[in-house]
Amino acid sequence: MEGVPFNRPYLTGREIDYVRRSLESGHLSGDGPFTERCQDLLRETLGVHKVLLTTSCTHALEMAAFLLGAGPGDEVVMPSYTFVSTANAFLLRGAKPVFVDIRPDTLNLDENKLEEALSSRTAAIVPVHYAGVGCEMTEICAIAERAAVPVLEDAAQGLFGRYRGRYLGTFGELAAVSFHDTKNFTSGEGGALLINDPRHADDAEIIREKGTNRKQFFHGQVDKYTWMRAGSSYLPSDILAAILLPQLESRERVTRERHRVYDHYARTLSGWAADNGIELPVVPAHCDQPFHMFYLLMPSLELRQGLIAHLRGLGIQSAFHYVPLHLSPKGLDLGHRPGDLPVTEELADRIVRLPFYADLTDADLTRVCDAVNGFRC
Repeated sequence: MEGVPFNRPYLTGREIDYVRRSLESGHLSGDGPFTERCQDLLRETLGVHKVLLTTSCTHALEMAAFLLGAGPGDEVVMPSYTFVSTANAFLLRGAKPVFVDIRPDTLNLDENKLEEALSSRTAAIVPVHYAGVGCEMTEICAIAERAAVPVLEDAAQGLFGRYRGRYLGTFGELAAVSFHDTKNFTSGEGGALLINDPRHADDAEIIREKGTNRKQFFHGQVDKYTWMRAGSSYLPSDILAAILLPQLESRERVTRERHRVYDHYARTLSGWAADNGIELPVVPAHCDQPFHMFYLLMPSLELRQGLIAHLRGLGIQSAFHYVPLHLSPKGLDLGHRPGDLPVTEELADRIVRLPFYADLTDADLTRVCDAVNGFRC
């Protein structure tokens, strides 16, 4: 019997046609017609000032670090339970990540522990919307405003999720989203920088174009382009945008299918979870998630590893998630120690993520749930 993969990128069926059109257009480099259509769709749907597609979410975060002026001597506050790019974007600029513990319910940055992590050196606060469930942005933004510190949202997993009716990625001065093939919408590799503060718009285009005003030249605003400031090459090929566009156009259908998968897991595993002391994802009533993942919080590391092995033996791929950054070799090198963030450390040891993708069939869902329900703690 064929196995059940952990992830499979979703395709609408229009990607090949759009890629062919891109190839026939003769514009294969960045900022072509498909790039513009993706950016316009995201800008209009989310209601942000500007959207710039990038080659990855990592590069969107790096651009944000540039724009916020982070540098040596600065600190940037973020959770340790996140992908390494959140920290690397600022480490590359010479700034130091300052890690805050997470909430035991949503696994998001604990807003109640945020203020004590701020200092006169804080250059930014970076909440990460874990599993696409919104951080408590009302409290986080209020703390940031009092401290006069900008907010950068890491919404890699949160595109089209909402917090109190408002799209994730629209609260901070800047936000970053991902189109990696593990995400709800994909170009294989890709991302976008969402710009809410208009003051960053012109500089963002210059940074993205190797530090030049090349975009202004193409718009006829200058008669030649030249080197304006430090920057890099963050433009994706228009071919990648051609892969992404049909998925963004099908966002309601994609979200509906992912909702189906999530509900099947929640409904079918709730009894087993309650009987075995296992926690299912928590989504506050004021959050609308984009259904990015479904996870289980097992009672212990031993049982977590046991479930993963049990599923593997049945041909089903599952996974734990991040090694907390403060416990990584680089985190220890920065002076962190085990025990610094107890909630993060405990939950990171207990989490199991189940197979999750839009075209996961009902038959395979039943197979996964039967396998999980057959595991005894």
